[in-house]
Amino acid sequence: MLTLSSGDSPPDLHPPAVAARSGPRPSPHAIVIGSGFGGLAAAIRLGARGYRVTVLEKLDAPGGRAYVYRQDGFTFDAGPTVITAPFLFEELWALCGKRLSDDVDLRPVSPFYRIRFDDGAVFDYTGNAAAMRAEVARFAASDVPGYERFLKASEAIFKVGFEQLGDKPFDSWADMAKVVPDLLKLEGYRTVYSLACKYVKDERLRVVLTFQSLLVGGNPFATTSVYCLIAFLERRWGVHFAMGGTGSLVKGMVGLIEGQGGTVRCNTGVAEITVREPSTRGKNRSAASGVLLASGERIAADVVVSNADSATTYKNLLPAKYRKRWTDKRIERSRYSMSLFVWYFGTKRQYTDVAHHTILLGPRYRELLADIFDRKLLADDFSLYLHRPTATDPALAPEGCDAFYVLSPVPHLQSGTDWRAAAEPYRLAIQKRLSETLLPDLANQIVTSHLLTPQDFQDRLSSFRGAAFGMEPVLTQSAWFRPHNRSEEVDRLYLVGAGTHPGAGLPGVLSSARVLDAVVPHADAVGVLHAA
Repeated sequence: MLTLSSGDSPPDLHPPAVAARSGPRPSPHAIVIGSGFGGLAAAIRLGARGYRVTVLEKLDAPGGRAYVYRQDGFTFDAGPTVITAPFLFEELWALCGKRLSDDVDLRPVSPFYRIRFDDGAVFDYTGNAAAMRAEVARFAASDVPGYERFLKASEAIFKVGFEQLGDKPFDSWADMAKVVPDLLKLEGYRTVYSLACKYVKDERLRVVLTFQSLLVGGNPFATTSVYCLIAFLERRWGVHFAMGGTGSLVKGMVGLIEGQGGTVRCNTGVAEITVREPSTRGKNRSAASGVLLASGERIAADVVVSNADSATTYKNLLPAKYRKRWTDKRIERSRYSMSLFVWYFGTKRQYTDVAHHTILLGPRYRELLADIFDRKLLADDFSLYLHRPTATDPALAPEGCDAFYVLSPVPHLQSGTDWRAAAEPYRLAIQKRLSETLLPDLANQIVTSHLLTPQDFQDRLSSFRGAAFGMEPVLTQSAWFRPHNRSEEVDRLYLVGAGTHPGAGLPGVLSSARVLDAVVPHADAVGVLHAA
């Protein structure tokens, strides 16, 4: 375990160089920047492979976007609330010789989502095949066969996009070329919405089959149809919730890291990734050597893993002279996901007829998304995701109360919106909409409230332009085209999280940490690499 006080300023030396003169070589040191799910998973995997790991988090508690707010007796998960592919968490616990169920109680949620259309019609989206056929038939009986074919297409995409490629590095164009035939066969050149249109005709069902891409930051009218794999992924493993909130997973993962001898340091911002110039012994690339903290402290490392937003990692943390591909110009001209306006609130009464996950659709779908992604306009109407965790875990609120958060997709900060002025009017508009639809008399029931705006995503969570999910998952920004898990710029720098391959969402960020097993040398090999 490595713990340094803010007053310590060790020289920027690699531990093996010191060990060669002072005794047995200590375990190689890995620094992980950021304690989101990707960073925590990376730390666990590196610890299991023999590294001493230090996780650096600028906030006062771990979790990143999965931060936990506690106020007035209510517990609010700041970010991820839809847990799919739980085996990815089980795998992390198994690496530490433990079982996930020893630390975290995952409960299945049904329906997965309750989708309420603007006209009041409701679709319960579940993992039950017969129930789903019946729901589709209620909306358009003639679309049932097409829905079944869509699921088969989703399964085929899943087998390639998730099982074969989700945890594979894309270091070179040759890696990408190998998968092009499969992508063409699976029509990966289509958008999510286009693929759904191939199978179903009813416009409302097309929405039901495509809104999930928004949960990973993608516009279904632009996102590659590879993300249609989500439908089968949810059918296969279900949608779950962690009792105590998603933060209980964060707490459990921190416990695993500390059990391995690693350290998680909060209130510790990173100012720069330090770099060692190439040696004269034939090494032709610079290599990450550690970090410089905002406090002025330097910490040396054998490898550095950034779970920070990929654009922020390159633009703000790695000096420009080391960047040939991810220059400021390229970062600025790339396309980024939408941002989010999130309102956390607690009520003094319970709304027992509201599901755990509700999608509350507005009067527009395509045009609203065009406002958000293309025109960068803050529209007067909105579609909302309403999270009521107390439907599953009443302990997250005082007795007789409910905890909620409502999330509205909004443009990132290129919209020019002044959120200091816009936040409260926008919140009031959402409150009015909720009161008219799902939560009657809401204004008089609220007892606690907290807001998160796109400005907070930029200033608090270090997301470039306040984009909540990093780069937009269009085809030309996926796989090899995305910032690589093994940095293209300097050696011994690696990226995990939503901004790298394979992308956003819990399965995506956990899989990005899985990629490290293929690209980061085992701890036993690091000494040999130093001598090279």
